[in-house]
Amino acid sequence: MQSSKEIIAKTQKYGANNYHPREVVFSSANGVVVTDPEGREYIDMLSAYSSVSLGHLHPEIVEVAIRQLNRVTLTSRAFYNDVLGDFYETLCDITKMEKILPMNTGAEAVETAIKAARRWGVDKKGVEDGKQEIIVCERNFHGRTTTIISFSGDKKARRGFGPYTPGFTTIKYGCIESLKAAITPNTVAFLVEPIQGEAGIIMPYEGYLKDVREVCDANNVLFIADEIQTGFARTGKMFATWYDDVQPDIFVLGKALGGGIMPVSAIASSAEIMSVFEPGSHGSTFGGNPLAAAIAQKTMQILVRDNLAEEALKKGAFFKEKLQAIDNPDLKEIRGKGLLIGIEFKVNAMQYVKALNEAGVLTKETHENTMRFAPPLVITYEQLAKAAEIIVRVLSDSPAK
Repeated sequence: MQSSKEIIAKTQKYGANNYHPREVVFSSANGVVVTDPEGREYIDMLSAYSSVSLGHLHPEIVEVAIRQLNRVTLTSRAFYNDVLGDFYETLCDITKMEKILPMNTGAEAVETAIKAARRWGVDKKGVEDGKQEIIVCERNFHGRTTTIISFSGDKKARRGFGPYTPGFTTIKYGCIESLKAAITPNTVAFLVEPIQGEAGIIMPYEGYLKDVREVCDANNVLFIADEIQTGFARTGKMFATWYDDVQPDIFVLGKALGGGIMPVSAIASSAEIMSVFEPGSHGSTFGGNPLAAAIAQKTMQILVRDNLAEEALKKGAFFKEKLQAIDNPDLKEIRGKGLLIGIEFKVNAMQYVKALNEAGVLTKETHENTMRFAPPLVITYEQLAKAAEIIVRVLSDSPAK
């Protein structure tokens, strides 16, 4: 068996240098616990940025995956399969929407929402094709395709990848007056994260999304909620948008939808908005494949059956209370909703991330000063308490002391 050091060296030798992972190797995993090649165990407090929300290798999802692997895995969309319709129905029920368009990755789902909004602007709102405008927010993260990085504020994601796709206006996040001022007759949509995850668990003021809904309605503009990271019970509601008791025009979904096994993404919307698509206008060979559909449907059933939104709310409150014991002059703020929590420091957080990883708790920094915690929703209170004890101990051992 290769050692962690050997695995890292080989990966770096043959792989493109587009990631800078922490030096922990996953050899096996189960639930919340990850084991490296040397047999050392870690508590996974990141869960692949919420993609492993039901824990690693959830037995019911593995069972469904194996069953489907033995039946049929891929048909392309040239033919029907006997799983996709059930997946559609379940996702419509859980999102309270009417139609689904499935893809694979979160970035594909965002691209799909952008295309839907642009064509809706032409076909339904009457905007001249080529003049459609979409409003986005500063410090957004919606993916890294050519179109998406065109409106990204991340210089690393943009450098050398021009020419950039036009048609996007950037405003201040959480500022309703900025949204009002940015709308023009050509505005077709506002694309926003209910909580900015990659930016450092940044939350707008309470009621912001309700105000967004009202402004969009008043101006005939689509409200697109990117719930790729916040969706499916992560924040203590099934969708973070629902904290403000509003429904977007389009949900953009991914990550947790795949049960930690398959890449599954989708947009969910009304029949009227989805009517802008006709055969040949958009698609994906693997989008809606029966293996992914079966896994996603089971994932959603477990989320609802086990009331994991409420569990995330209670466990998040428990975890945040434990974190209040951190004694560190570098600490600036602890914030978040449910089991999506960020700890912001006045200094670069990497030193603390490395120390936590070495102590057996897996997390990662984002935007330099913030470390993010998004453990599997199935984490037990005992595991949370254990992780919190390690976090408090390690972070209280400040170099500034």
